[in-house]
Amino acid sequence: MARIAFIGLGNMGGGMAANLAKKGHDVRAFDLSAEALARAEAAGCLPAESALAALDGAEAVITMLPAGTHVESVYTDAVFAAAPVGAILIDCSTIDVATARRVGEAAQAKGFTAVDAPVSGGIAAANAGTLTFMVGGSAEGFDRAQPFLADMGKAVIHAGSGGSGQAAKIVNNMLLGVTMVGTCEAFLLAQKLGLDPQTFFDISSVSSGQSWSMTSYAPLPGVGPETPADHDYQGGFATALMLKDLRLAMEAAAGARADTPMGMKAAELYERFAAAGQGGTDFSGIIRMLDGQ
Repeated sequence: MARIAFIGLGNMGGGMAANLAKKGHDVRAFDLSAEALARAEAAGCLPAESALAALDGAEAVITMLPAGTHVESVYTDAVFAAAPVGAILIDCSTIDVATARRVGEAAQAKGFTAVDAPVSGGIAAANAGTLTFMVGGSAEGFDRAQPFLADMGKAVIHAGSGGSGQAAKIVNNMLLGVTMVGTCEAFLLAQKLGLDPQTFFDISSVSSGQSWSMTSYAPLPGVGPETPADHDYQGGFATALMLKDLRLAMEAAAGARADTPMGMKAAELYERFAAAGQGGTDFSGIIRMLDGQ
């Protein structure tokens, strides 16, 4: 088992750090929130008084932070200064591709091996240890990071060179945003045409319109497997997080000169939904806006 510095104990990071502790690792955890630190301690982690303190003697450094500015700041101000050069650096935050590549290059210049490893699965998967990790970095970096990521997830996939993990994450979530809007539209149209929602689900889930948004995350209560729709659209994947990923995808598309009209429209719709005070609502709740509610 290894000593791990874990920085960032929010909704996702808290569960991830707890799972590493359950696996027997010596997890030195830090967050600006005293409440988050208390939860981490209850889950078997050792709270650190600062990021610098958490990094002392670490064999692996894992960060789970809100945005690229936070990641770059923590790496520049703490990780590069205090982490042992032999530590593997693993950033699991969802950030823009350019920052991920810049941080990775800076780490390499200072003698570190670093990977970007954003996640898919949400809070429930973070708590259950069933996340999917999309990893960008060298083959050596992937091999070194893989055992730690496997202790927090069900799948660890090497996406390519530095920044590729972030690219895979935002493109995947752009597709998710687009398909969820389409699934909501389809359910609403089916109802207006007189189709029973469950009957439409039974047909579409085994037909050419099938998607994960339909079969695993149906946006209507009482249809298909249990989803946040069955809990008044609470829990799950918050609209604010979906919007963050769509904004990153549109930024990346502009930089790559890629035409993404469906992604752009999905981003516009989620902008409207969040602006209506629904940032904390599960992203499938956009069906209410599309229904005029």
